[in-house]
Amino acid sequence: MNTLTEGDNAPHFTLLDQNEKQVALADFMGKQQVLVYFYPKAMTPGCTIQAQGLRDSQKQLAELNTVVLGISPDAPKRLAKFCQRDELNFTLLSDLDHQVADDFGVWGLKKFMGKEYDGIHRLSFLIGLNGKISHVFNKFKTKEHHQVVLDVLNKLTES
Repeated sequence: MNTLTEGDNAPHFTLLDQNEKQVALADFMGKQQVLVYFYPKAMTPGCTIQAQGLRDSQKQLAELNTVVLGISPDAPKRLAKFCQRDELNFTLLSDLDHQVADDFGVWGLKKFMGKEYDGIHRLSFLIGLNGKISHVFNKFKTKEHHQVVLDVLNKLTES
């Protein structure tokens, strides 16, 4: 795994969202900051807690000119169920072949309950108006992810 770091150019991508519409990172460049957050699987406990925190923070994120794009290897239909079930108010993207996860360096070997497998590592990237990664979120608890993001955004706004 060769994870991107602060200052790197964000890889360009276009993926299908929960409504099976194409969404490109380029759609936001120059207009809004983008929080790209990678999560392993829709509707699992940790991913649900993380998504609900971002859902409940949408007003503050919007005030900080930041849009949220959640990316997982789930199919659009599963993403649509996740959005509906949890009343999510941001875009989820389907990376079925995990190409975007590979490009960001978040796909790799994981260990869980004594088993090893390849999957998405839970990391988030803040992409600035210029398309460069301005912050990498790699140390957080799922229930605190939204607050960690807001804290960084507020510090960046103050600078």
